Amino acid sequence: MTRHFLLASDFDQTLSFHDSGHVLAELLGVRDFASKVAGLAGSNLVQQGGELAYLIRHDPDFRGVRREHLVEAGRRVRLKEALPALVNALEGRIAGCRFSFFVVSAAPREVVVAALEGIMPPAHIHATDFEYDAASGEVSAIARVVAGYGKVAVIDELSRKLDVPPDRIIYMGDGSSDVHVMLHVNSGEGFTIAVSENRQLARIARCTVLSDNACSALMPILDQVLGMRMPEIRHFLEAHGLTLEGWEKARTDRVMMRETVSPLAAVEGA
Repeated sequence: MTRHFLLASDFDQTLSFHDSGHVLAELLGVRDFASKVAGLAGSNLVQQGGELAYLIRHDPDFRGVRREHLVEAGRRVRLKEALPALVNALEGRIAGCRFSFFVVSAAPREVVVAALEGIMPPAHIHATDFEYDAASGEVSAIARVVAGYGKVAVIDELSRKLDVPPDRIIYMGDGSSDVHVMLHVNSGEGFTIAVSENRQLARIARCTVLSDNACSALMPILDQVLGMRMPEIRHFLEAHGLTLEGWEKARTDRVMMRETVSPLAAVEGA
């Protein structure tokens, strides 16, 4: 039987270069977005990744945000290179295996849908949903936030719907907001990919891939999950208009150490 895999990805700084919250803040003229997010993170008031949703609903500087603001912010988001090629590659069979690709993000749904218009169908995007005031069109309530354990819930929902077992779930993300879902996927013997040098995430993810090209995430999947050899990988990439120019498979151990005087040596010296 054909093996079926569920591949889920975060959006901000995983498929894009910048956080969509920064893009929306620039659009609205909000200058201290980073400090607002840091303040919320330090207070533990909201789940990591859900800061933008909270600000849109409760912060005075974000008051008046409407659907059109979120759509415009999505259109301004800069996506990583070759993202359409990644989606196209996953639509076909790879080494006899089938992949269902979804985006699971804490960013507002309107932002992600607008950013990925023409690349990924909206039905494959799970993100934060708002309710809007019928008269003013402004955000009036938060219907669902896909952050922290919210991402775990979406992954479990998709797994049941698609009938994909836990060991065939692949998740990739970039930041601390992805820790819960990566731990969850790892516990089911799934495969996790970090796409940033976030140290907390690097200790949890099965592998880390650093590249400006979205298709780079395919490399550990082709290599470690599907067991393809290098000639097969190169042929597959070339068939999708991609050329592998360099692939440094290395692990870096960051060690902090200092010399100390042992208690025995200190006694002898005295």
